[in-house]
Amino acid sequence: MTQPAVNPARKSAAIMQPTFLPWIGYFGLMASVDLFIFLDDVQFDKRSWQQRNRIKTPNGVLWLTVPVLTKGRRDQTICDAEIQPDAKFPDAMWRTIEMNFAKAPYASRYLPALHGIMADNTATIGELNIAIIEWMAREFGIATPTVRSSQTPVASAKADRLVDLCRAHGVTDYLSPPGSKAYLDDSNAFSDAGIALDYFGYTHPEYAQLHGAFEPYMSALDLLVNEGPKAGEILRSGLVL
Repeated sequence: MTQPAVNPARKSAAIMQPTFLPWIGYFGLMASVDLFIFLDDVQFDKRSWQQRNRIKTPNGVLWLTVPVLTKGRRDQTICDAEIQPDAKFPDAMWRTIEMNFAKAPYASRYLPALHGIMADNTATIGELNIAIIEWMAREFGIATPTVRSSQTPVASAKADRLVDLCRAHGVTDYLSPPGSKAYLDDSNAFSDAGIALDYFGYTHPEYAQLHGAFEPYMSALDLLVNEGPKAGEILRSGLVL
């Protein structure tokens, strides 16, 4: 497995919410840093990437959604958001995944492990997502260490919270997803803290895929079951250095 080159005088990190079955760019970001921090103690956002993602099927793109208890729990965090215990999860979702990836070249290599992870992590969406992400990262050959913000007590918010998480882990260089550029550039929080700020770049590569013309931005599971051992190399080919 590969790790980012480490300069002992510098330490890079990225901070991301743990999303469900993320796209390949999520793992490209993870592969680009020395430490990956799961931002799992922020508010759970119903029907967001935190609980759903997309796969490709013979009939087009299909959303997979994990059922989460939300009634009367508006302020719950990702790490505390409970999966509905009576929603036949993961069995119904699993049948959908298995049916649509049955003809993928590497389905038998990866799907049983995913099924086991889904069956063993039915308490909270945070635990489920992190377990899946860490498994997929290993299969892509990514050895970047991970930690959770819920295990790193900091009381600040927004950009200051990201800075404080970096400080708590000795981070000198923060690699941000591009969607955060506007508010991070306006805040000056990183420059004031003496932490270098850069933005992640990624160009989505094409790869062998089932069900017709190539469809980008699917769950990274699509790449894994279609390309197998080559998946990590293909994933890294999209990195903009």
